[in-house]
Amino acid sequence: MVEVRHHLATGIAFGAPSLQALATDTSRRHQLLARHYEARLLAGMPPLKARLFANENPFGPSEKAKQAIIDSLRDSYMYAFMSMKQLVSQTAQEEGVKEENILLGAGSSELLLAAALHYTLSTKGGKIVSADPSYTWMMEAAVEHGGGWEKVPLTKDYMHDLDGMEKRVNAGTSLVYICNPNNPTGTVVNPEKLRSFCEAVSRKKPVFVDEAYIDYTDDPKKHSMVDCVRKGQNVMVARTFSKLHAFAGLRVGYLVAQPATIKLMKKYCSGGFDMSAPSVAAATASLQDTEFREYARAKNAESKAFLCKTLKEEGMNTYRRMPISYFSR
Repeated sequence: MVEVRHHLATGIAFGAPSLQALATDTSRRHQLLARHYEARLLAGMPPLKARLFANENPFGPSEKAKQAIIDSLRDSYMYAFMSMKQLVSQTAQEEGVKEENILLGAGSSELLLAAALHYTLSTKGGKIVSADPSYTWMMEAAVEHGGGWEKVPLTKDYMHDLDGMEKRVNAGTSLVYICNPNNPTGTVVNPEKLRSFCEAVSRKKPVFVDEAYIDYTDDPKKHSMVDCVRKGQNVMVARTFSKLHAFAGLRVGYLVAQPATIKLMKKYCSGGFDMSAPSVAAATASLQDTEFREYARAKNAESKAFLCKTLKEEGMNTYRRMPISYFSR
C-alpha cells in the first residue's frame, strides 16, 4: 500500500499544475512525461508497469500475437500488401461490413488526424463539435490547420450532452466528434440515445465515433455504432488495437465508414501502408484470439476495482475531471 501511495503521489505531484497548463500543447506534454519517466529510472526507482497516464494494457499482447510477430520476421523484407488484405477481410467480417467499409491505419490516431484534415480543409475552416472534456487529438489538429472547435460541456454527471451538441450543429459545422466511452471521464453513452443522435445528426453533418475503449464496456456489440454504418448513415467509427489487444507500441487501427468516405480519408493517411508486416501479422492473430480478449478484459476489470478501492481508502474521489489527454490511440 505504501508503494501504491508513493507512485500515485509521484504522478499527481508531477501532473496537477504542469499538465493542466499544457492542455493545448500535446508535443510539450509528451516531452515532459518522457523526461519524468526517465528521471524515475535515473533515480533508481523501478519502471512503472502500468503507466496510467498513457492508458496502456500491461498484460499483452497475446502469446499468439507474439508468435505471429516472430514468424513474420522472415518475410519482413517485403511490404505487407497481401497480409493487409487479409486483415481488412478479417476486420470486415468481425464488424459485419464489406471490405470497402474498412480503412486501416497505424493506430486510430492516424485516422482521427485524416478526418481532422479532410473536414477542416474541405469546409475551409469549419468547426468540429465535441464534448468537453473529451479526447482532444482530432480537434487540436483541426485548430492547427485553420479549423474551429465548438466545445459542449458535459452534464453534471459527466455524460455527453447529446441534446446540447445537436443544437450546436449548424452550417458552419464540419464534423461532430463523439468519444465513447469518453476519455478522460470513462462514461458511456446510452447506446439507443446515441443511435438516435447519430441517425438525426448524420443527415446534416458527418458524425465520427471514437470507440478506442469500446471493448471495455459490458457489451461492445451493443454499444458500438458500427450498425449505423451498416444502415448507410454518414457515420464513421474508429477502432484501435492499442487498448484491449495491448498494441500501443505496434500501431494498428481501423475506420469503419461508407465507401465514399473511405476514399476521401485515403487522401490524408497511408491507408495501412505505413504499418509493419509484424504488426499486421500480430493484429490478424490477436483478432482471432477471443480467449485472450476475454482474459485482458477480465484483468482490466480486476485492476480497475483494485485501484478504485485503494483510492477510496485514501479518501480520494475516483470520479475526477481531468480535461487533457496524453497519447495517440
